[in-house]
Amino acid sequence: MLKVLFSAKPAAWEEYHAPLNAAFAAAGLDVDLSRDQVPAETDYIVFAPNGPVKDFAPYTKTKAVLSLWAGVETVVDNATLTQPLCRLVDTSLTQGMVEWVTGHALRHHLGIDAHIHGQDGIWRDQITPPLAKARPVTILGIGALGAACGQALTAFGFPVTGWSRSAKDVPGLRCLHGDDGLKAALTDAQIVITLLPQTPQTGNILNADSLALLAKGAFVINPGRGPLIDDDALLRALDSGQIAHATLDVFRVEPLPADHPFWAHPQVTVTPHIAATTRAETAAEIIVDNIRRGETGRPFLNVVDRGRGY
Repeated sequence: MLKVLFSAKPAAWEEYHAPLNAAFAAAGLDVDLSRDQVPAETDYIVFAPNGPVKDFAPYTKTKAVLSLWAGVETVVDNATLTQPLCRLVDTSLTQGMVEWVTGHALRHHLGIDAHIHGQDGIWRDQITPPLAKARPVTILGIGALGAACGQALTAFGFPVTGWSRSAKDVPGLRCLHGDDGLKAALTDAQIVITLLPQTPQTGNILNADSLALLAKGAFVINPGRGPLIDDDALLRALDSGQIAHATLDVFRVEPLPADHPFWAHPQVTVTPHIAATTRAETAAEIIVDNIRRGETGRPFLNVVDRGRGY
């Protein structure tokens, strides 16, 4: 019998233990899933960074650590974690991100806020937005989430440029990479969406210099990671009119402190880290499939590259 440790918050256990056990049964795996396993006897760890396991050294038999989160930046540098670490790539999480990103991109593109907040009895001049083909969009980060969001936006007619650190080819997207590619991707972009992982190389990738490259009155949408944006530089760009509005789902400190300027700024929308949520049923199937792969001698999926940090 396989010993699988579930290391996450108690609320996650209530959400996940039934779907995981059902997936184990469907896969024909004999598993003891528990929140309390003997470290030296543990075969796999189902893991969230907010769970109790911080020191992986005692887990000498453990074949892989399977993250419940897509992001692994808070654990990837843990010196005790020598086992393979697999991040979660979940189709339902991807679909949720696509829906959130396209919803907010269309909201800004169509100027919907002006109508939602303008119910004051005054019939104003009609302002017709451009067609999507005239609104260039740039996505920073074209992994599974960024590529899916980019392709969804191209279906509406937006010209989409995707940028990544290394060269990629995503059908339907203009793909750029490297420092020169970043400058070209940002220059005159009217909507910028940040979906990069958090690494030392991506911190403050949107700063005073890079925000200045965007088209005047551009929109920034960040469902990726809070540290991708220099908060002070963004506030200055909003106040100057360089950026028309920022919709932010992730922050350097979460929950976002009540006294943070983003809350009171009229050109900032704060959402509480809801852009893409892991669904227990589909995540359980993915985790169990990786355990089945490990038990049948096949390579694990979505293994984190420690050097890159994702």
